[in-house]
Amino acid sequence: MEIVKKTQAGTMQSSDLMVFVEPADELKVEIESTVKKQFEHLIRAKIDGVLIAHGVTKGNIRVTDRGALDYAIEARLETALKRAGEE
Repeated sequence: MEIVKKTQAGTMQSSDLMVFVEPADELKVEIESTVKKQFEHLIRAKIDGVLIAHGVTKGNIRVTDRGALDYAIEARLETALKRAGEE
């Protein structure tokens, strides 16, 4: 999948997250989270899994997490990716 435009998905409410996706020449994932010290490795693993499943190899992915569960991370990222891939 190729990211062709800048998009976002989610909210900044508690137990949710915002995902920002934009085109880039290389893949960069940035995570900001209220629970980063405890769960960054799990958040990153979920993000990496979604990116691999969708064949994303280039783009800037920025996640601002407010304690979202893994299914919410997956849903928000997939929504942002689908929006970014539309033409």
